[in-house]
Amino acid sequence: MFFKEIINALRTSRLHRIAWDNADLLARFKDHTVAIWQKHGIVPIGFWTTLIGRSTSELTYILLWNSLADREIKWAAFESDQEWLHVRDESEKDGPIVVSIRNQILSPTSFSALT
Repeated sequence: MFFKEIINALRTSRLHRIAWDNADLLARFKDHTVAIWQKHGIVPIGFWTTLIGRSTSELTYILLWNSLADREIKWAAFESDQEWLHVRDESEKDGPIVVSIRNQILSPTSFSALT
């Protein structure tokens, strides 16, 4: 279901160490993060790893939001979720998985398939 005020967040997580493969990060998303997002009404559109490009040590994904206010409310709930905090801490007990996250808020054009 798409909404008139729809926005998307394009996020790219870059791995902490270039030598790591994406397995730890992908497992955290697949096994935990997506389910926690669903609990808070956060809708992921898709996930991609970089095959060719600046860095193959990245996970790029798009999230769907009804509005900026919707994003702020749901993201704040996710960030303070005790299950998420536990999963994040456990997955990073040997050190951080992600060194940085690039986040862009996008608004579809009138000719986008997502309008």
